[in-house]
This record gives sequence, C-alpha cells and structure tokens, in this order.
Amino acid sequence: MVVGLSTNLPIYEPMLATRWPHAFSDPEWAFEVKWDGVRAVAAWDGQRLEVRSRAGRPVLARYPELDRLASFAPCILDGEIVAFDDEGRPSFGRLQQRQSRRTPISFMAFDLLFLGRPRVDEPWASRREKLALLDLPAPYVVPEAVIGEGDALWAGVVEQGLEGMVGKRLDSPYRPGRRSADWRKVARVDQVRAVVGGFLPGSGSRAATFGSLLLGLVDADRLRYIGSVGTGFTGESLLAIHSALNELAADHSPFQPQSEVPAQSRFVEPTLVALVEFKEWTRAGKLRAPSFKGFTDDPWETITWTAEGPPIPQMGFS
Repeated sequence: MVVGLSTNLPIYEPMLATRWPHAFSDPEWAFEVKWDGVRAVAAWDGQRLEVRSRAGRPVLARYPELDRLASFAPCILDGEIVAFDDEGRPSFGRLQQRQSRRTPISFMAFDLLFLGRPRVDEPWASRREKLALLDLPAPYVVPEAVIGEGDALWAGVVEQGLEGMVGKRLDSPYRPGRRSADWRKVARVDQVRAVVGGFLPGSGSRAATFGSLLLGLVDADRLRYIGSVGTGFTGESLLAIHSALNELAADHSPFQPQSEVPAQSRFVEPTLVALVEFKEWTRAGKLRAPSFKGFTDDPWETITWTAEGPPIPQMGFS
C-alpha cells in the first residue's frame, strides 16, 4: 500500500517480517542484524525530506539531523532510527529518552524503494546493490548483510547481546505494508508490542503511581489478556505514565474474558501501545518475565494476536 506525502514522491508502508523460531543458513538468503530502534521510511524528492514512522507519522522534527540528502537524486529509503548505548549496542530506551542532538542517532538504511523510479518489484539483491552504491552521508549507514551464513551471524548476535537478526530472500520483491515469509525475524531477546488496557494500583514506593500495566492483544472483536508488566520503569516514567493512565480512565474492562484479569484492576481506554521484552510465552498464552521498554506510536487496532502472539512452529524453509 502507498500513502501520499507532502513531498513529490510516494512513501511506502514498511514491509514486515514473519517471526521465525530459530536461526538458519541458506545460500538463497541474506541475513542482517535486527536493530532495536524506530522503523522509518525516508522520502527525499530533491527538495524536501519527509521521514515517517511505521505508523505513518512524521518524525523528522524529532530527528532533524536526518536532513542530509541535499546532494542526492530523489530516493526512498527503508530503515531503522537507532541510538547506541555506551557499549555500542542499539538502545531503544536511550532513543526514547532523547531530548536533543546530544544523543546521537543513526539511520540504518537497509532497503531502497525508489531511485529514479520505483524499485519495489526488483529483487532484494538488486535493491541492496544500488543502495550500497549511494554512498550515503552520516548519520545514514548501510549495514552489512551476510549472504547464506545465518547461523554464523546468529552466533555474533548472541555473543554481542544484540536483539536478533532478519533473514531476507535474495530474490524477494518489496511488499509494502505486508507481512511476508520472504523476510523472517529471529529474536534473541523476544519482544512484543501490546495494548495497555489497564493497570494494578501500586504499593510502597509506588503507592502514588501504579504497580503494573495490564497488557492485551486484539483477537477478533476482543482484547485478549496476555499478562502484566511491572518492571523496566524509571521514577520519571512512572509519574508520566500514571498521569496518562488517569486521563484514559474507563469504567469497563476492555479485556475478554474478564475472569483472566487480576482482581483490583483499574481500566483505561485501550489506546497506548507498549513495547515489552520477555523471556517466553507460557502455554496459557501469557508473557513470562516481561520488562517494559517504552511506548510505540502504532495504532492499537493493529496490535493483533496473529501479528504479535506466539510464533507457530514451522518445519523446513519455503
């Protein structure tokens, strides 16, 4: 799907990867690091740059240093806006806490959707070759891709404590707005985007804020409860989130069935989307050992059980 922009170019909704349960190697695939940041598409029409998030919201005002493509032909880049921690690892938390350019960012450009003409129907290998030849200026970076040796890249991901990796078929076209098995993401530290439907009151040092956020995924016409998250918050974020929860207070539970939700729960309009790290899914479909990472700007209606729930084990490669 293509959505209009204020520039003279279209911008494409990002292509999405299918969750995959394990690393693999295959000579017909390329493998890249999975970056822990904000997905974005940058459209430069030769006069103006517009950068939009996965949800389609403009974000250039927040990252003005991305406006560095003045010498380039019109192009559209797909990538991830990333901030790095003191050890050089991508840090979503640092990116969310960024208040000024004192926190440097990079745009990890991993696909080329337009250059002179639309390129989305070309194979990934062709698009990537053209992208590498652009010689993009900082803070744009074209990350290295590994051909065939997914298991070797995975070993490096584990050793360096990175989030995961993505495998892409060499002959894969770009499918805007679609989740495709031609792209497969393998997570070392699993993450889920989840809708906040309520919270549990806090006690002790959290008596003035909250104890945990109640999380759910859209499943048909209901919000399916997947557990609560009570760790990963700072003192500042507790106060800010509590204020937002009060503004969204609701009389009725958005979760069904209601019997799964803890007693003493307080409910809110399900509009906030949280990014949560967790250890694994339980057999009952709940998160084990979740930790809050921040909020995303994704529309809550798109946070579904199908897209975000437990991956279905799959055998072989198609």
